[in-house]
Amino acid sequence: MFEAANLYPDGIEIYLVRDSRINAFVAGGQKLFIHTGLLQRARTPEQVIGVIAHETGHIAGGHLSRLRQKMQGFSAESILGYVLGGATILAGRADAGAAIIMGGQDAAQRSLLQYSRTEEGSADQAATKYLDKAGISSRGLLEFFRILKKDEVTKTADQNPYIRSHPLTAERLSFLEKHVAESPLSDKRLPPAYQEMHQRVRAKLDAFLLPPEHTMRLYPLGDTSLPARYARAMAYHKDSQKDKALAEINGLIAEHPTDPYFHELKGQIYFENGDLKEAVKSYEKADELLPNTPLIQIALGRSYIEQNDPKMFEKAIDILEQAVRVEKDSSFAWRQLGIAYGKAGKMPESSLALAEESLLQRRYKDANYLAARAEKGLKTGSPQWLQSQDIQMTAERLLKKQNK
Repeated sequence: MFEAANLYPDGIEIYLVRDSRINAFVAGGQKLFIHTGLLQRARTPEQVIGVIAHETGHIAGGHLSRLRQKMQGFSAESILGYVLGGATILAGRADAGAAIIMGGQDAAQRSLLQYSRTEEGSADQAATKYLDKAGISSRGLLEFFRILKKDEVTKTADQNPYIRSHPLTAERLSFLEKHVAESPLSDKRLPPAYQEMHQRVRAKLDAFLLPPEHTMRLYPLGDTSLPARYARAMAYHKDSQKDKALAEINGLIAEHPTDPYFHELKGQIYFENGDLKEAVKSYEKADELLPNTPLIQIALGRSYIEQNDPKMFEKAIDILEQAVRVEKDSSFAWRQLGIAYGKAGKMPESSLALAEESLLQRRYKDANYLAARAEKGLKTGSPQWLQSQDIQMTAERLLKKQNK
């Protein structure tokens, strides 16, 4: 969708918001926020892509210009703090730039994200243009809006936030219905691989975000599909049924030995049950199958560290250094790297990594102190020495701004 809109995909940041309600919005320039509830409740990948196409229309159409002055200089976390009431940023798909955000403030969100009917209609028209250009049916977007239209007559307090921030009108639905009726792409479906990926996304979110008993109702034992077995493996793990969890995931690995995410989940099961050697084996296999993936690299590096074996500390440093080169904004990754350096006796480097963590968490005094401590032990003029100076200057500037 971004390419169809002539946008630079790498310039758009995508955030997953941990909220069970259907919603998606753009804010702070080229930042796209998608609720996990939208991904869980959408029935087809075409519906999700349709929503992304619509939000891309807002970005490409410059509909956020009136917000930019208000949001100028805000980080994504600051935007979420204002829009959603902010809270804890947890680990997520690093290569998708995901941040899972807890909490929400509907009143603030409504006041910030109200679009005019003109802008909504313009985004719809842009969405159909992008979908046509990409060879994807607009039926998914129409289906999604029809679902929301059913909720539009409910009490405002119970309405979906997407409806309140993106008011639906008969004209908008009529436009989409006409476009779908006339488009040669209307009945075209995405390849099966997209359907399978969407089902796996839903299964993974359901299993990690819902109570195990709820997951088991959604994916009962009689369902032998891959997504259902994947979901049950996670549900069993969350329910402390290690043997059943391993049985499910081992069955999937036997059938799909080259799928890195099955090995990754197996590594998580072993790690969180204290079997660190087996966790390392599984994470190493996942890393072998899907190299240069921060999610897997961070988990593997942490497993090396937790073994508390001096032989493993350098391996942890190597894999975590690779991870932070890609995922520079992961405070968790920087913390793990700081721990690995510390255990290996590299204290200046440890302080530097922990300074990066502090800066990302907006603990500017800590960042300044740790970077200054690192600078004293680093070779003058080296890249790390320069990095320590950059952190100090940034922390001091942000402290002054914070104290104004």
